[in-house]
Amino acid sequence: MRGSDEKRTPRSRARRAATAVAAAALLLPLVSAAPSGPDGQPRAAAAQPAADSLQQAFADAAARYGVPRDVLLAVAYMESRWDGHGGAPSVSGGYGPMHLTDARTALAERPHHSHGDEDPRGDDSRARKRAHARLPATTELPARLRTLERAARLTGLPAERLRRDPASNIRGGAALLAEEQRRLGLRSADPARWYGAVARYSGADDARTAAGFADDVYDVLRQGRSRTTGAGQAVTLPAAPGLTPDRAQLGRLGLRSAAAPADGSRLECPRTVSCVSVPAPYEKFGDGDYGNHDKADRPRDQRVDAIVVHDTEGSWETTLKLIKDPTYVSWHYTIRSADGLIAQHVPTKDVAWHAGNWYVNAHSVGIEHEGFLAAPDAWYTEAMYRASARLVRYLARKYDLPLDRQHIIGHDNVPGTTPDTIKGMHTDPGPYWDWAHYFRLLGKPFVRTAGPGGGLVTIRPDYDRHRPVYTDCEKPGQPCAPHGSAAVRLHTAPSASAPLVSDIGLRPDGSPSTTGVNDTGARATTGQRYAVAERRGEWTAVWYLGQKAWFHNPPKQPTAVDAKGLVITPKAGRADIPVYGRAYPEAAAYPAGVPVQAVTPLPYKLLSGQRYAVGNRVRGEYFYAPTYDLSQHTVVRGQDVYYEIQVGHRVGYVRAADVDVRSSQR
Repeated sequence: MRGSDEKRTPRSRARRAATAVAAAALLLPLVSAAPSGPDGQPRAAAAQPAADSLQQAFADAAARYGVPRDVLLAVAYMESRWDGHGGAPSVSGGYGPMHLTDARTALAERPHHSHGDEDPRGDDSRARKRAHARLPATTELPARLRTLERAARLTGLPAERLRRDPASNIRGGAALLAEEQRRLGLRSADPARWYGAVARYSGADDARTAAGFADDVYDVLRQGRSRTTGAGQAVTLPAAPGLTPDRAQLGRLGLRSAAAPADGSRLECPRTVSCVSVPAPYEKFGDGDYGNHDKADRPRDQRVDAIVVHDTEGSWETTLKLIKDPTYVSWHYTIRSADGLIAQHVPTKDVAWHAGNWYVNAHSVGIEHEGFLAAPDAWYTEAMYRASARLVRYLARKYDLPLDRQHIIGHDNVPGTTPDTIKGMHTDPGPYWDWAHYFRLLGKPFVRTAGPGGGLVTIRPDYDRHRPVYTDCEKPGQPCAPHGSAAVRLHTAPSASAPLVSDIGLRPDGSPSTTGVNDTGARATTGQRYAVAERRGEWTAVWYLGQKAWFHNPPKQPTAVDAKGLVITPKAGRADIPVYGRAYPEAAAYPAGVPVQAVTPLPYKLLSGQRYAVGNRVRGEYFYAPTYDLSQHTVVRGQDVYYEIQVGHRVGYVRAADVDVRSSQR
């Protein structure tokens, strides 16, 4: 049936895979695996540079090319947060701290990643979005994709050094900034007088995108930053709170104005970001089928109670080709890695087909971010994080959503709809998405809200220092490159040698979860809240998928903070209760002509005495949209009430009639 979950979430895998293969070339990052020592941790490199050598490299390059040091630091922070990523290119072909672009080389170096294609779970989340292709030698790349070539001419340094050596890369970036300043006819040591050069550095060809990048750079300058990079380099940018840039320089750059949407629609974006319209088609195509989203009137007909964060597993160019295909799936927005440009595809009042769960689709907005989850150097740039945070704040105000991890979720937190769909649920944005940084940009950092008696913990490892070993980024069983992570591992006992907990939805035989980058079976991620089951020394146990799950939480380097809130527990007298992947109405709520949707329990049982953190309280609802004809669309509302809970790495739903709700505080 055209309107059923099975047809919509996901759509035909064969059709989606064929569409992806035909789409176009992707720019995949180069990722190297690091060997592990006997303790399972990455081996240290044979020789490490001095911990402050990167800071000195910025000072040296600034002096050499007459660029204010702090401007150079701020631009690099926006491009890479000062990380060189081991010489790996970004999704848009950029290298090093200054993100010097050499897209042709990046594409030629690209390894053939397995990612989800060979995932033993059978997850098609990468296969649906990936197409392996080579860029024809005759293709002329846009200037923004070949800034490394210009940097080589200006510095006289070999392209290979600019790609691999951070200090050389910083020199290249300084040379580019100095050249842009000369073109403007300006000579000044005052950081406020470099606004035009910074805007030009973005590579944007429209004024709004260039201004957005420059405004973010100057925001970093005003606030200051201090960070230890993934390579162990300590870098500091002092704050300059009174700095006011000369924004009038923007008019001298000759950049085009952003065009209004051709269809006359209004873009739903905050004024502080650059936003364009790339509409997804709503049209018929053969055999009574249509795509690639559904018309609705949210929030009048259905509430919006979640924003789902995705990554594209492909380049910006390919992603935009896919969204224009009516036979493909859809989402509301895409955000470009290089500069944070936002493209809106579907009005937020309409339902996009993005989450792999029809109930979640009907009540959420989906945002794709250009990047790759299984590459430790996937280059989720500062520009992209900031643009995304501004968009999410705007949407949260529009739909009255709290800024927390119960309402801002990853695609990897969306539950399967039935036991059979759990293995195919997507795993992006993955363990390398920096949720702590993201929520600081949202203005809602994760902080302690209770003492040890609060009864809950909020997961919050130190992203840069917390570097668990993952596998399967390149090949099955092969360690991924060392990288900061937002996720902690969950064990069956308070010991690093204890097996990881099992997710019986992924492994019905009860075998332990793995360290695979796409294996979410024993993972708790920054911002997620869990009910405390026990504490023992440096270890904390939480209730997770019906079992105790232990994670290392030492006082000197904690991976969680204490919290309080509401929890559910099975109603008195119940030995166990079921968990559902969608909050559908009871059978009696469906009118004639609308097929009743089964409310099928997932394989997880919550046992008497266990407690789980509460997110949303929702009434059962089903959006029936079987055809292109809007007159047949119906929203079915029931009397059953559900609570969304943090049941595992993914959320789940329990019937209110099955549980008691109480304070977490003991």
